[in-house]
Amino acid sequence: MEYLENVRGYSDLTIKTYHEVLSEALDVIEILQEEQHLVFNLMPYRIKISQLSCKTISKKLSAIRSFAEYLNGQELKVVLSSDESVKVAKTLPKPVLHKHITEALSLAQPCEHLVVVMLYTLGLRISELSSLKLEDISSEWVRVLGKGNKHRDVPLLASTKELIDNYLSMNSPKIFLFEKNGERLSENSLRYIVTKVFKRVSLKVTPHQLRHSYATALLNSSAPIADVSELLGHSSMATTQIYTKLGSALKQQNYNKAHPLCGGGK
Repeated sequence: MEYLENVRGYSDLTIKTYHEVLSEALDVIEILQEEQHLVFNLMPYRIKISQLSCKTISKKLSAIRSFAEYLNGQELKVVLSSDESVKVAKTLPKPVLHKHITEALSLAQPCEHLVVVMLYTLGLRISELSSLKLEDISSEWVRVLGKGNKHRDVPLLASTKELIDNYLSMNSPKIFLFEKNGERLSENSLRYIVTKVFKRVSLKVTPHQLRHSYATALLNSSAPIADVSELLGHSSMATTQIYTKLGSALKQQNYNKAHPLCGGGK
């Protein structure tokens, strides 16, 4: 866990998830000592979690694989048995329509308003917003500390900067943009704010959906995928490409509605 925090730069929530998965798995996994290595037989654990969704099982197995890689890196040779991958259907992210976001913002309090706007106009992860420091905000850019302790610079809209300045005029944070009792506001607290804002307009929205909305809006406006990938802090453009599929799906829906031969035309 210290390695994940200090070397890999994982968020508190991710580290907690890894800890829970490994604690659960190591109580069940059969560990055998061979001449040159240890064998982790995952079959008992796979049977234990077999009723869960494919996506959940895949994430749990991924955590175990990461743990095995870590042990191998520490010169403790580990071989995984019954480690076949679980096929997970790729689902398209679900962005929030701009009109729904503006409707929710019209009913938000100043702090709530800023939280949603920061996520929507900067494409931040909730962990990145929680750890955003005042010193990393300039008049035109925000320096974001992302996964793996990697920094990236994201353009700051003038309207968003104005919201930040108004917020700071009413509050007095010392280090982080969002603070409570001298400590940075937790990811869960920020997540609750987003949930509360959209609940007022009868929508269930997560912070990550606002990040999806940011990416989708850029790509649908013909922003180069390489630029969007960099702005999102993705380690590979392959991760960003799912948004291009979403854009194509939306275009197909619009086409089906509009073209007379598709039954949607007048």
